[in-house]
Amino acid sequence: MKTYLQRMGRSLQLPVAVLPAAALLEGIGHWLPKGWALAQFLQVGGSAILSQLALLFAVGLSIGMSKVKDGAAAMAGVVAYIVPTYVLAPKQVALLLGTKVTQVNPAFNAIAGNVFIGIIAGLIAAALFDRFHETKLPMALSFFSGKRLVPILATLVMLLISVILLFVWPVLYDALISFGKFIVNLGWIGAGLFGFFNRLLIPTGLHQALNQVFEFNIAGINDIGNFWANKGTKGITGMYLAGYFPVMMFGLPAGALAIYKNALPERKKTTAGLMLAGAFASFFTGVTEPLEFSFMFVAWPLYVIHAIFTGLSMAFAAFMHWTAGFTFSAGLVDYILSFHMPIANKPYMLLVQGLVMAVIYYFGFDFAIKKFNLLTPGREPIESDESVEEVATSDTDDKYMIMAKKVYAGIGGHDNISVIDNCTTRLRLQLKDTDKTNKSQIMSAGVAGVNILDKVNIQVVVGTEVQFVADDLRKLYEQNAAITTISDVSQKEPNKPEPVSDVKSGETDSFYSVANGYLEDIEEVSDSTFAQKMLGDGYAVIPTDGKITSPVDGTIETIFPTKHALGIKTENGLEVLVHMGIDTVQLKGEPFDIKVEQGQAVQHGDQLAQVDLEKIKQADKKTDMMVIVTNMPSVSYMKYNVLDRDVQLDQEVVKVTTK
Repeated sequence: MKTYLQRMGRSLQLPVAVLPAAALLEGIGHWLPKGWALAQFLQVGGSAILSQLALLFAVGLSIGMSKVKDGAAAMAGVVAYIVPTYVLAPKQVALLLGTKVTQVNPAFNAIAGNVFIGIIAGLIAAALFDRFHETKLPMALSFFSGKRLVPILATLVMLLISVILLFVWPVLYDALISFGKFIVNLGWIGAGLFGFFNRLLIPTGLHQALNQVFEFNIAGINDIGNFWANKGTKGITGMYLAGYFPVMMFGLPAGALAIYKNALPERKKTTAGLMLAGAFASFFTGVTEPLEFSFMFVAWPLYVIHAIFTGLSMAFAAFMHWTAGFTFSAGLVDYILSFHMPIANKPYMLLVQGLVMAVIYYFGFDFAIKKFNLLTPGREPIESDESVEEVATSDTDDKYMIMAKKVYAGIGGHDNISVIDNCTTRLRLQLKDTDKTNKSQIMSAGVAGVNILDKVNIQVVVGTEVQFVADDLRKLYEQNAAITTISDVSQKEPNKPEPVSDVKSGETDSFYSVANGYLEDIEEVSDSTFAQKMLGDGYAVIPTDGKITSPVDGTIETIFPTKHALGIKTENGLEVLVHMGIDTVQLKGEPFDIKVEQGQAVQHGDQLAQVDLEKIKQADKKTDMMVIVTNMPSVSYMKYNVLDRDVQLDQEVVKVTTK
């Protein structure tokens, strides 16, 4: 069920992606003077999209939920939507029931354009396409075989659905109306409940049906229509709209900042791009789906918190009678447009409330992410023990194809792939077996994160350019491309010369203590990677204070993003890793104050960093400061140069001789 809802959320991104265009057309059209033909033209253009939202949902779901993306699935979605909206129109219902149009239940006036009908149509069309698009009929009916059969079946199935809705829809409609009236009678509390349930229903798309009760004229509330017609009571009309502005313009962007803050240091750049794009869309147009869908399923407790915060904002604005309205969504464009409306009541106070909501969202999201260890974008774990092979690329590959090839290799290639799909920011893949994936290999593509959902479903967080990567990944799959690595290419080129090491042979380097403390044999370090010399030979110092200095003369080659390690290259060509603490990569750089820059020349004894040892210990980590020579094939002799294990800064402790 969870996977099915995730696929729905992904599929709804296709029609949702059209909505910002409608918002801009509507917003600019309302901003221009009313008498201008251009203003009316732009408003009509925006309304053309918004009035067909249910049809767009039917098409988006029919394509997105089907395993094979095909135009026939979209055609079936259109047909599946048209049938009930026409058959259950009041005129047809009157004929079916043998009554007058005026006596038909008002519920059937709400069938056409109802998003709920669009969702049902899209889901049924996708299911029919998956089941019957390869069906072969007898020779006499062969023309209608395969994909042509699907729209025909969609017609028949939706006729049956229409018969069911003929009796069920009035009951559902009346229940919705009753719910709406109940909420209205609750006043500002009802506004809060409306906001809460509105956000909770977004994953299913049913929030649009709820919106119609309060924001349109289904139940006589018509908050949007009355606000823009300047009807109703000042401070009351708009109460189901106003509380969204502090959330969409301030709250969610602040939540995005908290998500960025909690991303792993290695992924902050990619996460920043994703969050910045979503925050801007939310602030400017009120389109929140790019942000909400980025954490809706992978960090669902955070989404529940978001729904609660939205309810609080709606309730408080209604309680204070601060009102403003929107035609599309509660972004800056609609806020500016509604500001001049006479029925708007103290709309400027929504900005003050917005600043408060920003604080609530930021600290609320930050606390929840840390407390429950939520895998928001940029926080997906990486298995560092997996091997990563360099994937071969060509000079004609752009950056998207290079990423696609690396992901393709990491997920096991053609034979392990079932479905390739994507949403706004993520590759959503169905594999034969997710156990065959190599997360580290996938992460080498520069993606923000990898989330394995179950035995067959995996998500790869790419960012807003995911569509281009997905397209190239499909090309590789359709070509049944082989996974080619650099080592494969090298084996095919036996005459290719081996790289020449720049390590000078016969030279001896002196290594000095990196801290005041106790000199420790590398094999005694409580980390198997270092103790077994997988990275190379070396030594460690258990420090008594936080001043860390360079163990050798050389040049700073690398400073890790998490600040817990540095790379130094000596004049003799030795590559030296200074690793501060064990498992301190998880501390995101907080205990480390780096005192040098990449490319800087250093002498032994020069300070590299100031380390807060207490923070490391409080995090239940070891403070061992390791010094490792990582290009060990060139090292033939390493010996300790001191008898007393208590060492001081800048004390010579080890000599290394190269071949």
